[in-house]
Amino acid sequence: MLLKSYKSTFLLELSSLYDEKEIESFFYIVLESFHNKKRIDLALNPEMEMDAVQLLRWESVLSDLKKEKPIQYILGETEFYGLPFLVNENTLIPRPETEELVEWILQSTKYEEQSTKLNVLDIGTGSGCIAISLAKNLPNAQVAAIDVSEKALATAHKNAEINKVEVNFILKNILETEALDEKYDIIVSNPPYVRNLEKEEIKPNVLQYEPHLALFVEDNDALLFYRKIATLAKKNLSENGKLYFEINQYLGKETVELLEEMGFKNIVLKKDIYGNDRMIRSTR
Repeated sequence: MLLKSYKSTFLLELSSLYDEKEIESFFYIVLESFHNKKRIDLALNPEMEMDAVQLLRWESVLSDLKKEKPIQYILGETEFYGLPFLVNENTLIPRPETEELVEWILQSTKYEEQSTKLNVLDIGTGSGCIAISLAKNLPNAQVAAIDVSEKALATAHKNAEINKVEVNFILKNILETEALDEKYDIIVSNPPYVRNLEKEEIKPNVLQYEPHLALFVEDNDALLFYRKIATLAKKNLSENGKLYFEINQYLGKETVELLEEMGFKNIVLKKDIYGNDRMIRSTR
């Protein structure tokens, strides 16, 4: 069957669930994953065909997309900060906003990192995307990462191997941790921050498939993880060490106030590419 012909079927079958631009994005992601071809390759070779086995694989993807399963989980992989990552139901799918957080850290440390060996900790690492991206781009850094999920850490281990970096992965419930083992120059976290009251804003593909443990917090204590991590950071950040958070876009002011009350200085609230309050940097 011609891939060009199947694209029309693919678009039609999913048109009631997704907009055309998103469906086209799915199609070309699968094209590259299954056939190692890009959009331009199909445009230059419209007679490109697939056999019966390949058609069955495409039909399986189509079936899963109709159930609103995320394309990253269907294929078991995604890209983050230009690097390949395995993802599954035990890990959140990395977001572009988190790439911005990584970029901010790298830009903020590029001068001091050249002359100093940095000790970095990522709390709530999931797939390992933050820790691994930092380890890949900060060759003089020693990077550790904590998560409460053993299955998530198993995936993170594989991702570190794929990307050829060393990260010390630690199984730990941060809410039950009284002190960290080392002093760190940078502590970063993208903890659970979506309140239950915000569930109606969450797309079905996220609600149904992504791990709620890594997403949601109770409405009456939405800053639970931030308070705990900041408390540990006060003890375990080096002098003038930096604490970075990805945050709930609706709680920027409250998160800044929390850090101020705890004695952090040089607090910067930063917006993401969509104009939402999304990340904070503070200094011990």
